[in-house]
Amino acid sequence: MYQRKARILFLCTGNSCRSQMAEGWANHLGSEWLEATSAGIEAHGKNLRAIAVMREAGVDISPQESTRVTPEMLARADLVVTVCGHADEHCPVLPPGVQKKHWPLEDPAKATGTEDEIMTKCCATRDEGRGRVEGLIGELKMPARRDNKELA
Repeated sequence: MYQRKARILFLCTGNSCRSQMAEGWANHLGSEWLEATSAGIEAHGKNLRAIAVMREAGVDISPQESTRVTPEMLARADLVVTVCGHADEHCPVLPPGVQKKHWPLEDPAKATGTEDEIMTKCCATRDEGRGRVEGLIGELKMPARRDNKELA
């Protein structure tokens, strides 16, 4: 029996940092279990610090695009993960059957201080995102689905 990969959409305000990192981790760590994309309520362009800290961790997110969420993206997803409060509050209505999770990740794009302090916050968000993605992959690997939906 063919079982398709889970389709995960990471949603943020501007699709520049947190959702980009989550997409990168999901596709890097869970490519046999899921297919990840990301989008924003708006598209703010790619955050160079996010690209740098992900590259430092061995994941190249530079080819990813900063995009605005579309109804087609929502319809294609099995799960939408909002990674900021603004996206969670302004998430478009999801089609029937699309699940939603909220991961309140700190926004490193708003970090202030020295460059080292800002990069430390970027790394902390990157690492928290990795842990959350690993947990999600663990959930997808579970043979019994609460909703009996074939995701993986």
